[in-house]
Amino acid sequence: MRMIRSLATVLLAATFALAASATPAPSPVAPDFTLRGADGRNVRLEELRGQVVLVNFWATWCGPCREEMPHLDTLYQKYRKSGFVLLGVNVDDDPKIALATAAKLNVSFPVLFDTDKKVSKLYDLNTMPSTVVIDRDGKMRFLHRGYRTGTEADYEQQIRGLLKE
Repeated sequence: MRMIRSLATVLLAATFALAASATPAPSPVAPDFTLRGADGRNVRLEELRGQVVLVNFWATWCGPCREEMPHLDTLYQKYRKSGFVLLGVNVDDDPKIALATAAKLNVSFPVLFDTDKKVSKLYDLNTMPSTVVIDRDGKMRFLHRGYRTGTEADYEQQIRGLLKE
């Protein structure tokens, strides 16, 4: 019995140690960033306060990213006049490849370039695509890692809810 308690204590301590080393939860306020867009202008997240913002981190080598982008563009077209902004943050080293991919997929939302990966590190992202939904006060409300068919319905529900707030 004593050995079982000792083992349980060791396992519990190990669990707490792992939890302590886990990545901390994102702060309530979305970390601010400024990135250059495909049009050559800088976009700063802080300047979009008052709008609902979806930030989608993607890469050209990511199949699910390419699958998701037309769905994101549909949401952008549907809600952009209602106070919704969508930013596609590309993490590739070469912006030209990102631009060609975005053009091929006919996306109309702004594409920004995170070639040095500072913003994706700031958001502690290790999955492509990763999508952050930010409310009008600049607070991160939803974080999605990865993509599978139908996720865009979740995005739409979240966007609609935040636009009503």
